Amino acid sequence: MSSSEIFSLIEASLHEILKAKGAGPVRIAPETRLLGGEVPIDSLDLAQLVLELQQRTGKDPFANGFINFESVDDLSRLFRC
Repeated sequence: MSSSEIFSLIEASLHEILKAKGAGPVRIAPETRLLGGEVPIDSLDLAQLVLELQQRTGKDPFANGFINFESVDDLSRLFRC
């Protein structure tokens, strides 16, 4: 998957998570912080997002342990490798 495809997947997944929580849409950009930023999600929501990415891309960048990431771009990079 290209970087723009992964970004679009992250953006769509985040909007679905927010919709399910009853939250309004939030502008998502590469520099958007995933936790503690402008996106009102918690760690469980983030785990759901990562699982969705793993299923859709067939990649598991965390297979050998956790890798720290903070932004949409950080997460996107993990799934491009």
